Amino acid sequence: MTVSGPDFIALQVRDLERAAQFYVKHLGLTRATVSPPHAVVFDTAPVAFAVREPLPGTDLDATPYPGMGVSVWLAADNSADLYQRLLADGVSFAGEPINGPFGYTFTLIDPDGHRITIHDRV
Repeated sequence: MTVSGPDFIALQVRDLERAAQFYVKHLGLTRATVSPPHAVVFDTAPVAFAVREPLPGTDLDATPYPGMGVSVWLAADNSADLYQRLLADGVSFAGEPINGPFGYTFTLIDPDGHRITIHDRV
């Protein structure tokens, strides 16, 4: 038996609805028609993306920020325009955008402190 690769990514968050609204409002994600009661799944492809309540025993305040050491990247059709809109909306960033091998790339900080990298070249 072998593993074929990632097919679902979920971020553990402090406030499920606040986190879901952030991804809907700022990144334009759409909620999937079905989600378990402890999560909000978004209609993303090729990999499903969700926010969820923390697993038992998970302390999101135990490290400098949740997900430290994990890098989540999301593709956008025009990340430069998205960056400008997020900047105007007061979203926090982990640094300045760059133009690199993955296109215009920047890392935002979500309400729970997760670092999410956005790029426009896949």
